[in-house]
Amino acid sequence: MKKSVGIFWKICFISAGLFALLIILINFGVFGKMPSIAQLENPTIVEASEVLAADGTQLGKYYRDNGNRSIVEYKDISKHVVEALVATEDERFYEHSGIDGKSVLRAVFFMGRAGGGSTITQQLALNLFNRRSKNIVVRIIDKLKEQIIAVKLERNFTKQEIIALYLNAAPYSDNVFGIRNAARTFFQKEPDRLNVEEAAMLVGMVNGPGLYNPRRNPKAALDRRNLVINRMVTNKYLPEEEAAKVKVRPIELNYKKLDENSGLAPYFRSVLMEEMKKWCREHENPATGKPYDLYEDGLKIYTTINPRMQLYAEEAVAKHMPVLQRVLSAQGAVKSGRVWKGHETSLNTYMKNSDRWRGSKEDGLTDDEIKASFNKKVPMKVFAWNSKREKDTLMSPLDSIKYYRQMLQTAFMVMDPHSGEVKAWVGGIDFKSYKYDHVNLNTKRQVGSAIKPFLYCQAIEEVGFTPETQCEASQQYFPGFGYVPAKNNPDHFGTRTMASGLAWSVNEVAAYIMKQVTPARFTDFLKRINIQTKIEPYPSLALGACDLSMYEMLWGYTMFPNSGYSSKPVYINRIEDKNGNVIETFQTKMNQVISEASAYTMCKMLQGPVDMGTASGLRARLGAMEMGGKTGTTNDNSDAWFMGFTPQLLAGTWIGCDDRFVRLEGGLGYGGRAAMPIWEDFFRKVYADKTLGIDRSSRFVQPENIRNEAMLGYSEIIDNAPPPGAEGEDQGNGAASQYLMGPDTGRVPVESQLNAEERKVFDEATKDGKKKADNSINEEGKNASGDKKEKRGFFKRLFKPKEKDQ
Repeated sequence: MKKSVGIFWKICFISAGLFALLIILINFGVFGKMPSIAQLENPTIVEASEVLAADGTQLGKYYRDNGNRSIVEYKDISKHVVEALVATEDERFYEHSGIDGKSVLRAVFFMGRAGGGSTITQQLALNLFNRRSKNIVVRIIDKLKEQIIAVKLERNFTKQEIIALYLNAAPYSDNVFGIRNAARTFFQKEPDRLNVEEAAMLVGMVNGPGLYNPRRNPKAALDRRNLVINRMVTNKYLPEEEAAKVKVRPIELNYKKLDENSGLAPYFRSVLMEEMKKWCREHENPATGKPYDLYEDGLKIYTTINPRMQLYAEEAVAKHMPVLQRVLSAQGAVKSGRVWKGHETSLNTYMKNSDRWRGSKEDGLTDDEIKASFNKKVPMKVFAWNSKREKDTLMSPLDSIKYYRQMLQTAFMVMDPHSGEVKAWVGGIDFKSYKYDHVNLNTKRQVGSAIKPFLYCQAIEEVGFTPETQCEASQQYFPGFGYVPAKNNPDHFGTRTMASGLAWSVNEVAAYIMKQVTPARFTDFLKRINIQTKIEPYPSLALGACDLSMYEMLWGYTMFPNSGYSSKPVYINRIEDKNGNVIETFQTKMNQVISEASAYTMCKMLQGPVDMGTASGLRARLGAMEMGGKTGTTNDNSDAWFMGFTPQLLAGTWIGCDDRFVRLEGGLGYGGRAAMPIWEDFFRKVYADKTLGIDRSSRFVQPENIRNEAMLGYSEIIDNAPPPGAEGEDQGNGAASQYLMGPDTGRVPVESQLNAEERKVFDEATKDGKKKADNSINEEGKNASGDKKEKRGFFKRLFKPKEKDQ
C-alpha cells in the first residue's frame, strides 16, 4: 500500500514537473514563437486607415479583406455590449486573472459539450497572437499558449482595456471586424448608441459569424440573440420583465456594408489613395522599422473636404446630368449607332480590354468565338439615371460597351482660393460603374475659351492693356502658322473693347491679344501661374487649343480672387498614426504671380460674362454682390467648361464624353448651357446653407492704388448684344431653369451617403440654414444686378461700388 502511494506521488510530481517544463518551454518559444513583452504591451490589431473630412466626418477607409476595422475606446462602447459579452462568454471575467479554473474543469469533464473553457482574455490572445491547428496535439499546445498569453495580458492591461481590445479585434458576420464597423454596418450607429437587442445580436454572432448572420440565417440569429439576453438576465444585467419585452421584438437591421464604393466622395478617395500609397513608401513606421502600410497601420488622414459642400456638389451633378444625357441619347446619330461608324478600332480595343474578353481567353475560346459572344444578348445590370442608379436589362456585351461609352461624364471641383483647401470633388457620374476620375492633375481635356482669362490677364499685367483698350475684332495672321481663327467671319470687323471681347468670348479679339502678347510669352506666363502641363507656343492657344486638367485650371484661376497670389490646391490637412500622434501636416504652396491691381481688374472684368455675356444673368439669379466667371466650349461641343468664383469660393465644371466624337449637338453643348447649371445649382445650395459662412454680400479686396481711378460707362465698355456668331459658342443660354430639371430627374439620389445619425445632423443644420437664408436673401441680393433707379457705368460700378441706401 505504502509502495503504491509512493508511486502515485512520484507520478504526480513527475507529471507536475513535466507540465511545468512544458510551460517553460512554451513560454520560451520552443514550440512556436511567443509574443515579446513589447508586443504584449502594444498588441497589434490590423486596423484600416480612415479618411476624415474637415469636420471629422468619416469619408471612407483603406483596408484589406481582414482589416476593415476601426479602433474605439472602452468609454465609446455601449454598456449593453459589455454586459452581453461578459454574460455570454465569461461570466466570471472580473474574478479571474486570465484563466477560469471552473470553466477549464467543466470543459475537460464534459469534453466541451457544456461550454468551452476559454475566457475573454484567452479568446483575445487567440485573436491577437495565435492560430488554432486541426492537429489535436498541436491544438493542446496552442491552448496552453493562449493561457500563458492571457495571464500576461491580464498583468499588462485593465479589465476595461481587455474588453475594448477584444471587441475591436473580434470578427463579425459578412467579413466585418471590430465593434465599431459591426455597429455601423448592421445598424448605421456608433457603438455607444447600441440598445440591448442590438448589442445582444452583435455579441451573439462573435463565436459563429457565418452561423448567426442575421441576413442569411435570421432564425438562428434571433435564437442566438435571445440566448444572450437570457444570460444577461441570469447574470443580473437585465430585469426579466425588460428581457421578455425585448425578446419578442424582431431583428431590425439598417444594413449597409462599407466598401470602396461606400462613403462620401469616392472619386476623391481613389485619387487620395494613390497619393497616400506614395507617401507610405516614403515614410517609415517607427513601430515596425518598415514603411507605413496604408491598409493595416490605422492611419488617420484628415482632409479638407467639407461634407456638406461635397453632398451639394453631388446633388447638383445628379440633378443636371440626367437632363443632358436624355438629350444626348435622343440624338439621331447616338440612337441609331451611327456615331460609332469609323470608330470600329476603338470598339475592338474596348472589347479586348474587358473582363469578359480576358475570361473567355482563359477559357480557351478563339478571338472569333469571343467576338461572336459579344453580339449575343444576355441579362445584365447597367448604370442608369434613376432612383436606384441602375437597371436590369437584356443587352449584348458589345451594345453595353457602346451604352457605357455614350454616357456623359463630368468633373466638378470646389476650393477656397485663399487657403488652397479643396472643399468638394466629383470626378465622374458614378464611381461604382466608372472608376476613372476626371478632376485630377493627370486627366486633361481641351479647355476652349476657359483659358482666355489667362491671356487677357497677361495683356493687362505685361502689355499695359486696360478693360477699355480697343482690340481688332477680325481674323489675325501669324507667320508660319496661318490665320486665327481658322475661318473668317465676315460679320466681325472693326474694334471692340477688351472687356466686351471677354464678356462675349470673341475669338478674333483673343487672337488680336495673342498677337500682342506672342505665343512664346504666353506659354511662359502659363508656367508662371503654375499650369503644370507642358504647352507648345502655338497661336491657337488664344482659343484654348490645348488639354489641361480641372485641377490645374483651378490652380491657375486662384490668382484672381486671391489678390494675385497663386494657391496650389491642397486636400490633406494632416496625417496621424493610430494613437493620434501627428506625423505630418500640410499647407498650400502660395506665390505671387501677378499684381494685386491686375487681379482685381480681372475679377471685375470677369463679371461681364456672368452679368450680360456668355453666362448672362448668373450673378443676378444667385443674388451675389460680386462674382466672376468664364465659359468654355471646344470644337464640335466635345468639351463644355465653366470656371467661376466669388470672393470666398472658386469652382470649375467640365462636361463631356470620354470618346470625344460622342458629343452634344447644337447650343446645349455650350459651356453656358451644359456646364454652368451644375455650378449655379451648387452655389444656390451653398448660399442657402448659413452654416457654411459663404456670404452673398462679400466683395473682392480692392487695392488702394486703383480706388480713385476714373472709369468709362457700362455701355461704352461692353456691347449690350452679342457680336454676330461670337465664338460660335455659348450664345443664347437662356434661363437656367430650362436646363436644370426634367420631370423625372429629381428622384436620382447622390452617390455619397451619410449614415443615419450624420444625415439627421445634416438635415437639421440645412433646415436652420434655409430659414435664415429666406429671411436674408432679398436684402443681400437686392442690388446684385444693379440699382435700376440710377444708371451707373460698368466700371464705375465695378471699381466704385454704390453706397447702400440709408
